[in-house]
Amino acid sequence: MTQPTAEHVGLLLRDARGEKGWTQGQLASELGTSQSAIARMEQGKQNLSLRMIERLESIFGRTIVKVGKRQMTHLRVEGGRTLSGSVDVNSSKNAGVALLCASLINRGTTTLRRLARIEEVNRIVEVLTSIGVECTWLNGNDLRIRRPETLDLASMDVEAARRTRSVIMLLGPLLDEAATYQLPYAGGCDLGTRTVEPHMQALRQFGLSVEAKSGFYSVQAPPADGDDRTFVLTERGDTVTENAIMAAAHRSGTTVIRNASPNYMVQDLCFYLQGLGVVIDGIGTTTLKITGSPAIDVDIEYFPSEDPIEAMSLITAGIVTNSEVTICRVPIEFMEIELATLEQMGQQLDISGEYFARNGRTRLVDVTTKPSRLRAPEDKIHPMPFPGLNIDNLPFFAVIAGNAEGQTMIHDWVYENRAIYLTELNKLGAQVQLLDPHRIYVNGPTKWRGAEVGCPPALRPAACLLLAMLAARGTSELRNIYVIERGYEDLAERLNTIGAKIEYFQD
Repeated sequence: MTQPTAEHVGLLLRDARGEKGWTQGQLASELGTSQSAIARMEQGKQNLSLRMIERLESIFGRTIVKVGKRQMTHLRVEGGRTLSGSVDVNSSKNAGVALLCASLINRGTTTLRRLARIEEVNRIVEVLTSIGVECTWLNGNDLRIRRPETLDLASMDVEAARRTRSVIMLLGPLLDEAATYQLPYAGGCDLGTRTVEPHMQALRQFGLSVEAKSGFYSVQAPPADGDDRTFVLTERGDTVTENAIMAAAHRSGTTVIRNASPNYMVQDLCFYLQGLGVVIDGIGTTTLKITGSPAIDVDIEYFPSEDPIEAMSLITAGIVTNSEVTICRVPIEFMEIELATLEQMGQQLDISGEYFARNGRTRLVDVTTKPSRLRAPEDKIHPMPFPGLNIDNLPFFAVIAGNAEGQTMIHDWVYENRAIYLTELNKLGAQVQLLDPHRIYVNGPTKWRGAEVGCPPALRPAACLLLAMLAARGTSELRNIYVIERGYEDLAERLNTIGAKIEYFQD
């Protein structure tokens, strides 16, 4: 079959837009891009990734280009460019995944607005669809979810489930869905051994029995009860807290969870459940009091809030390229420690006044990076549970520290392997010294240089390599970017809107 040209694809795109009666501006709004980008696409002056083609086909409800089996996708980056302009932060990946799982509690229709179209979300949608849930994409990024009266758990898509760690979060909403069922082992990033035991400890409080057998969790549902219960989480984990909240939300009685995570995705989940009529006190604190309901049937629409990790990624792009860039819709409550740390390193930032996210609860600001001379911080940089520096934002400081005068210690005490993956920055000219599986020294400033690098099997270190390539003079290639697509929606294309020069290609 002849490969369609960019000009031919542009004509097809223009025809599809015309059939829908949209202007270029309307389509740009749906895609979260600029009208000029749509014009370039329709003129055949911009190659489209398979990911973008899939999004366009979802928006228009028709095939634009017939493509074969998906191949590995890579990125080619022309670095050393100064960025400018503004870019919006997308909705939270982690909140979106939790909300998808929580939708199973609701017998009515859930519509999630502006949901991130990322691979992690796609995998959960595939799992939900395989057990009988009707998932319909509306206008690109809105997802309508309707569950059947009885879920077909025996037909669960095992392959999709194994490709995401988030599948473990189905245990809470499926607490007593069936007397017995199996759930595939969770997958996701390769970040060393991350035990699921904290999840099991929390769910045992509700009487759930889980036994590991031959690649599956064998689950036995607890008997129905209306008991009140109070327990403490031995680990203040985000997903552990969410699993416990979802279990409590559809059980009679009142549940008090102590040492709960108050992080952004947990708050989004609580706001959604409140919309379903679940009574939750203590949102944003480490003690949650939840009065559940065993029969929830509500038609609801909900807007997940913006992603602080994506916000940090975009802020990092401005910093490492020494550019003035405005990152709009930054969830400030979950970024205050990161921004304060940057300012201590000498980074100049302009921060706007606050306004509310579309969920009416999360506080947002716009952050503008200014060209600055950075210095290494006096103390090590390390994460802490919220309201501390977010564990997923820690890796970006390895790239930023590469631009700073002096030596920075970064202590990633949560994961066994992630510090090792950050040494891949050395291929781009960085001076990263591995002290042990949890600690690195970063010596700066770095003369970033282009190179060909394969994506490590961990999302944030992979994103760090892409961001460093923006600063590296010459042309770089980042190979096999699937892990980035798990956590970001069209990151490369959105960086292009503020002056980056990144193109997709396949072998």
